[in-house]
Amino acid sequence: MAQEQTNLFDIKELDTTFVRKTLNEVYTALEERGYNPTNQIVGYLISGDPGYISSYKDARNRIQEIDRAKIVEILLDEFRKNE
Repeated sequence: MAQEQTNLFDIKELDTTFVRKTLNEVYTALEERGYNPTNQIVGYLISGDPGYISSYKDARNRIQEIDRAKIVEILLDEFRKNE
C-alpha cells in the first residue's frame, strides 16, 4: 500500500538543532577552560575574531563552521519564541 501523505522536510529546524547543539558544546568547552562563555561568544559574534573562542575540544573550529549571521538569526528566533 502506497503512503497517502507526503512527509515534510524542515531545513530550518535542522539548522536550529545543529546551531543549538554546537553552541552548547562551545559554551561548555569555554566554561571548562574558565572563561565566561557568554562574553566570549558575544565577542566572537560581534567581531568575527575566532580568537575569542578557545580551541579546547575543537570549539573554535566547530563555531566557525556556522555563519555568524545564521547564529544571530537563530538566537533571535529562539528569543522571540520564548516570550
